[in-house]
Amino acid sequence: QVTLVESGGGSVQAGGSLRLSCTASGSTANIYVMAWFRQSSDLDREGVAAIDNDGRVAYEDSVEGRFTISRDNAKNALYLEMNDLKPEDSGLYSCAADHEDWTARQSLAAGPLLPYWGLGTQVTVSS
Repeated sequence: QVTLVESGGGSVQAGGSLRLSCTASGSTANIYVMAWFRQSSDLDREGVAAIDNDGRVAYEDSVEGRFTISRDNAKNALYLEMNDLKPEDSGLYSCAADHEDWTARQSLAAGPLLPYWGLGTQVTVSS
């Protein structure tokens, strides 16, 4: 079992930046893929960014070039640096993880198939 806890959300103006963190505990050895998902009140949950254990990354098209995902395996941590934020980036951001060897791109599509999820951290971007 893996427990994931997110932090770093908040309220910012459009154009601002936030850095989200996700800390894993429990059976963290050999976690292969970690990913960020977001859900707004009127949209389905969507994959935002993912990274595998070899450092390969994938991004949802609308955040490419603005968001950067990274992980520190020694600290069992996942990060999401978000720049040039837009109102449409608002939502509940959750991290997810799996020991299975999904590619980063596959994990964004896998969504609910990933077994470990945090409760999320809220991001609100005002115009």
